[in-house]
Amino acid sequence: MPEMPEVEGLRAFLAERLVGATVTRAELAAFSALKTFTLPLSALLGQEITAVQRRGKFLCLDVSGTWLVFHLARAGWLRWYEQAPASPAKPGKGPLALRLVAEPAGGFDLTEAGTQKHLALYVVADPGEVPGIARLGPDPLADDFDEAAFGAVLAEHARTQIKGLLKDQSLLAGVGNAYSDEILQAAKLSPFKLAGSLTGEETSALYAAVRKELTAAIGRAVGLPPAELKDGKRSSLRVHGRKGEPCPVCGTVVAEVSFADSFLNYCPGCQTGGKLLADRRLSKLLK
Repeated sequence: MPEMPEVEGLRAFLAERLVGATVTRAELAAFSALKTFTLPLSALLGQEITAVQRRGKFLCLDVSGTWLVFHLARAGWLRWYEQAPASPAKPGKGPLALRLVAEPAGGFDLTEAGTQKHLALYVVADPGEVPGIARLGPDPLADDFDEAAFGAVLAEHARTQIKGLLKDQSLLAGVGNAYSDEILQAAKLSPFKLAGSLTGEETSALYAAVRKELTAAIGRAVGLPPAELKDGKRSSLRVHGRKGEPCPVCGTVVAEVSFADSFLNYCPGCQTGGKLLADRRLSKLLK
């Protein structure tokens, strides 16, 4: 799933190319992806794209006051065209959800792999009308999100495991499964540690890791074309998706906890004092 750094990379890429261009085509290929009906896609036609913004994991195109907002979900992605295909996008069972063309810039397709379709499109007068955006918590890289604000989030959700807290978009906007693993490894904290149990030193370490890991990942992502963002992300991860490989910090073999529809990775040496955490389906620590 694209997370804040990759979405920020897409935002920078699109802003550089689309701001000032005029929308000439907006073609829906997956009708289930469009979640709003008050404003039609045709409201974008002939209008200038004036800004591209990111809200959490949402991308928001300001098209002369009408906003095209989209969330790529778990399996969605963006394919950029310097010259868009001349043929119109056709509804069907393929991965294509939306084709947008803006002259003279080019255009892009939004696609989604797999059979479970969760990619979401919105045409709204204001991004705040999108339910997922209205529910977003603070951006962890915002200038006013200091350690005290972070500590307040931890205190308010003291009984929440920090892995889940980092991923909860209503508490922190933009962090997902992969970067929460990376943040916790950098902070040397177990993913199952309760937020309210963190010491002052651990809170400081976690806050610093959140800022450092996300800032570094954005630095790697911005400037890459969409086709290279996924590989760029995978190659930079230390523990997420690295089950069975040595931790680059301490050399301990990276372990995994599996859930019904996801997984997490961690380093026992860095994070749990050498203990292996059980698969959550077993509901207890391995002995």
